[in-house]
Amino acid sequence: MRSFSSRFVDALPGDPLEVALPRPVTGALWSKVRPTPVAGPALLAHSEEVASLLGLEEAWLRSAEGVGVLSGNTVLEGQIPWAANYGGHQFGHWAGQLGDGRAVNLGELPGTDGRPYELQLKGAGLTPYSRGGDGRAVLRSSIREFLCSEAMAHLGVPTTRALSLVGSGEEVVRDMFYDGNAAPEPGAIVCRVAESFLRFGNYELPTSRRDIPLLEKLVSFTLAHHFPELGPLSPASVIALFHEVARRTGRLIAHWQAVGFVHGVMNTDNMSVLGLTIDYGPYGWLDDFNPGWTPNTTDARTRRYCYGNQPQIGLWNLERFGEALSPLVEGDREGLEEGLKLYAQTFVEANSAHFAAKLGLTHFESQEDAARVQSLFDWLAKEETDFTLFFRGLSQVVRAPQAPTHFPEGLRGIFYGEVPREHLDEGTAWLASWWERTRREEDAPEALAARMDRVNPLYVLRNWLSQEAIDAAHGGDLSKVHTLLEVMRRPFEAQPGREHFAQKRPEWARHKAGCSALSCSS
Repeated sequence: MRSFSSRFVDALPGDPLEVALPRPVTGALWSKVRPTPVAGPALLAHSEEVASLLGLEEAWLRSAEGVGVLSGNTVLEGQIPWAANYGGHQFGHWAGQLGDGRAVNLGELPGTDGRPYELQLKGAGLTPYSRGGDGRAVLRSSIREFLCSEAMAHLGVPTTRALSLVGSGEEVVRDMFYDGNAAPEPGAIVCRVAESFLRFGNYELPTSRRDIPLLEKLVSFTLAHHFPELGPLSPASVIALFHEVARRTGRLIAHWQAVGFVHGVMNTDNMSVLGLTIDYGPYGWLDDFNPGWTPNTTDARTRRYCYGNQPQIGLWNLERFGEALSPLVEGDREGLEEGLKLYAQTFVEANSAHFAAKLGLTHFESQEDAARVQSLFDWLAKEETDFTLFFRGLSQVVRAPQAPTHFPEGLRGIFYGEVPREHLDEGTAWLASWWERTRREEDAPEALAARMDRVNPLYVLRNWLSQEAIDAAHGGDLSKVHTLLEVMRRPFEAQPGREHFAQKRPEWARHKAGCSALSCSS
């Protein structure tokens, strides 16, 4: 096993205490934490792609040492496990110190692409930031994070990755819906992988405490190790950093919208400065197109983090990030404001590009094309219509030798129930107008269809599919987890014999726990 390193620990101030007692930690960006050993660690699943990226052999992953490291039972010589200290705005309110309450960073390994990657164990035990929790994670949430990290990567969405899923051999008590019905569940640990897990909240906490020297150290580190092209710390480089984070965030959220992904907990401590999807909790994919849908039961009343609000919440979170950096820009409010404009501009451009591609268009030619998409959204929202299957089915329509005069048989299965004739007629009119527009593209219909199938997934990690795998895993059967992992490796490619995974949500899943909505409990 190659040696771990940790630039973050080496370069930045740490907590002088080495105890996991939850407490305020000031003047430090991290705390040393030794993972809490578990009784019966067992490797349940792993990502071949991430293992290859890290140059790790499957034999090592399955060895006693490998399982020991990935469960937190083994700390290798030279490792300095640590938990990050950060704050954040949660559901629009400043929450103060938060930090890695159940995540322990093992350090960095060099990737085969020449980049260093941090490995982090989620569910590895108590840290100074556990805030009364036990630092553990349950199997159901760990399966969801493991599978979604990889599913998003194969969709092409920027994301943290997941190397492994390890069962702890212990039970964890959780109140799944915060209704007083706590119960023991199987525990698990996910090894997450990213170039960095830095998030907006890392910068917010020092600023909130007026610890500007600590903020300067963190921003200097960020520039040197993750954005070296922007130069050393200066007001200009900090503004440039803000602009780059704004652009990355705009592109990220536009990609979420395009695949119908809803994060569910867009707190500022869940926003990556590298523009990655981070912290998979109560996420979900749109089944029926509903801009007001949120997968998070905690958010059910206000729907702050619903699908339709994600672009605006991205802007709000960037405003908080800008405020955190403001002590370092010497009053350059215009530079920060320009960053917010860049976010909006980047999001609009990326969103337009994604939906143009989903419709088989090279780009939007005019405002008429943008209006066409908006009229489509209006139509999709009137009746329960499957978002993923509608866009995937368009490639069949574009192949037709003439514009449709009645609603295509191949698309009738996209609805969740009977729909009025008037609605079908309205859809036919939209399809005919869109079909005529595609004929102005240079590519022939068959090439257009192939192009569309490369951006409109057939398979997404629907909550009900994950729940099927979770239910089986609770019974000791991991085969559905492995099958889902395999299916999601090729989301754009039809896989004969796996039609089950391309179905719209079955009626039994409409209100089933874990399928319709989830809590933050893990």
